[in-house]
Amino acid sequence: MAGKRGRPSKTAVPTDTKQQLIDATVALIKKYGADSITVRNVCDESGLSIGTFYHHFQNKDDLLMHFIREESFDSFVLETPLSDIAGRVCELYMHLINRYLSLGEDFMKSFYTTGNTALSAYMGQTDGKFAEGTVMARCEKELLDAQALGFLKKEADAHTLSMDICTIVKGCVFEWALDDGNMDIETSLRRIIVGYLFCKMAEHN
Repeated sequence: MAGKRGRPSKTAVPTDTKQQLIDATVALIKKYGADSITVRNVCDESGLSIGTFYHHFQNKDDLLMHFIREESFDSFVLETPLSDIAGRVCELYMHLINRYLSLGEDFMKSFYTTGNTALSAYMGQTDGKFAEGTVMARCEKELLDAQALGFLKKEADAHTLSMDICTIVKGCVFEWALDDGNMDIETSLRRIIVGYLFCKMAEHN
């Protein structure tokens, strides 16, 4: 009797096929950019079936979201003290940036595009709130903690500050890409965030 057709069962698909799909995606992004990613292209690059793809991911956006949500920022340990809130926020975002850089400069340059809807969704908000586990939500929490200890003015809006800092980070990444990866992104990021927070705090004096 012929077996059932459709998506393979969990026991039928080797776990390493997920990594094969991820590796194929990285290769495609490096060669053609994030806009080139489709379910068919990833399957062709990996040599795996569409059924195997849908065993691991719901769609292409779910696949791209893997690179962003691979690790929750909720419990990530930061070494910079809250008294240096600008440095602490910079350390937080550099953890995300270094994760992308570990996949290669070409990946990072191609991943940060307007066509990457997964990135847009991750860095957005719903009903005025950041999604749990995102770097923006953690940034807002750090700002609130610093505020509670007196390192930020109580009048400051931590949510707005977090949104602005996210915009600053994206701008630094874009400048880094324009400079062909030669810019010291961490130094620039810290300088701009320090200046931004200093100006915002001065507004409340």
